[in-house]
Amino acid sequence: MYRYDEFDRTLVEERVLQFRGQVARRLSGELNEDEFRPLRLMNGLYAQLHAYMLRVAIPYGTLSSRQMRALAAISRKYDKGYGHFTTRQNIQFNWPDLEDVPEILHDLAEVEMHAIQTSGNCIRNITADPYAGAAIDEIADSRVYAEILRQWSTLHPEFSFLPRKFKFAVSASETDRAIVRFHDVGVILKRNAAGEEGFEVLVGGGQGRTPMVAVTIRDFLPKEHLLSYVEAVLRVYNELGRRDNMNKARIKILVHQIGAEKFAALTEDEWQYTRESELHLPDSEIKRIRGYFAPPAYQDLPDASDALENALEASGAFARWHRSNVAEHRQSGYAIASISLKPIGGIPGDASAAQMDGIAAIAQELSFDEIRVTHEQNIVLAHVRKDDLFDLWSRLGPLELATPNLSLITDVICCPGMDYCGLATARSVPISQQISERFSDLDRQHNIGALDLNISGCINACGHHHAGHIGILGVNKRGEEFYQVTLGGHQGYDASIGKIIGPAFSSGDIVDAVEDIVMIYLDQRQDGEQFLDTYRRVGSLPFKEKLYDVA
Repeated sequence: MYRYDEFDRTLVEERVLQFRGQVARRLSGELNEDEFRPLRLMNGLYAQLHAYMLRVAIPYGTLSSRQMRALAAISRKYDKGYGHFTTRQNIQFNWPDLEDVPEILHDLAEVEMHAIQTSGNCIRNITADPYAGAAIDEIADSRVYAEILRQWSTLHPEFSFLPRKFKFAVSASETDRAIVRFHDVGVILKRNAAGEEGFEVLVGGGQGRTPMVAVTIRDFLPKEHLLSYVEAVLRVYNELGRRDNMNKARIKILVHQIGAEKFAALTEDEWQYTRESELHLPDSEIKRIRGYFAPPAYQDLPDASDALENALEASGAFARWHRSNVAEHRQSGYAIASISLKPIGGIPGDASAAQMDGIAAIAQELSFDEIRVTHEQNIVLAHVRKDDLFDLWSRLGPLELATPNLSLITDVICCPGMDYCGLATARSVPISQQISERFSDLDRQHNIGALDLNISGCINACGHHHAGHIGILGVNKRGEEFYQVTLGGHQGYDASIGKIIGPAFSSGDIVDAVEDIVMIYLDQRQDGEQFLDTYRRVGSLPFKEKLYDVA
């Protein structure tokens, strides 16, 4: 993984010192809240319902055991003993005191972490495939290019005050595990007919109040032009994006209003000024960054593992976990293991300090000291020997991290909602807990099959409800919490936005409504179809007939 150089260290240390002074001025009254607000947002500090919230960047979701232990220590010393992993592969601390935040940032800097650009109208944390470097279907490790974009975008003077926040995602696999089509800019590494590597560039995706799927503006961009081209994209947006209306300020609105063809033409025109500039990305620089992501020291192992097969036969519980939480690895004898942060009845994405320490210890011993955070709010250990999978699973049990539900209905994506967030209009966590408990039977979950259920507590869609096969949006009606249901969302390369099925349900009825949706799917499916396949085939009418008693 990437290690700080002298420029990174200096930048982060100076920022900590600077913010320490700003906090002192706020506490002394020299700065009022209006004056302090832009300063704290530049350092990832939000004012939530009950306390401040600090969002810590985890670039492309990758961190070491040392860094995970530091996060655990921060949660114990300055918070309430846990952290919340988010849909941007970050972590949030929900209860820090203002006077402690400079110390938290100092402790983060000690392990090469920070909170810069985790908020504000700037380029946010660059996200990537959590299986990068291990996936059997990838062209190359997408984190190499995510790191290049991170270095280019960090404190970029031209893009520190954009019309609105801006999000990048990078993918390099046949399967989209980075949801590139729901980002302001998505880049997909591919090869052309000559075998050369380059990028498909997509713009204008996003969720929130006006969900849109990104469109391709360039089918193939030679990799040496990555930075110059995306800088041209940002310049067009920075000049033409709305600044008079926050709800219409995202690049997706601009692309929608002028059209993808016009936006692409404007980008090409702007690109002529930067194409052959210092932004040209030489092979030597790509190679240098790739060196930080060199494959670990794999052992030469056979693909088959007698130890694994024996463990699968001996333990049904381990076999169930292996069935859902283990994926194929590109290296013979290894596997990709996912750790669910969705225990039955638990809070999606939360991890206690003890759990973080436990994950760190396991990763250090069994996965080359490397941890990944997914946008689905789970953890991935990307390089585990098949011979070690049973040991890994056995150690997860005492940590209450052995839930075998990856990609099943209880693997819910969920924002913190009105329990924490000042923007939320309804609670989301209690609904996710109730759904998890309703569908707790594992045999039933497997009978239902792969199903994405996502919940947001407000229109900002931090829970990605638009992209869920079943999406739930909390809304407020005359002081009461109701839940709007969408069906048919999907986060892959063939992404789709869920469609509202009908009137919202009360908090007392929403879980029953989800059960009805599932039962209709099971009744309608054919030949082992998954939920999305059935929905796309039969449409919404069978679901409406059951939910609203309409013909």
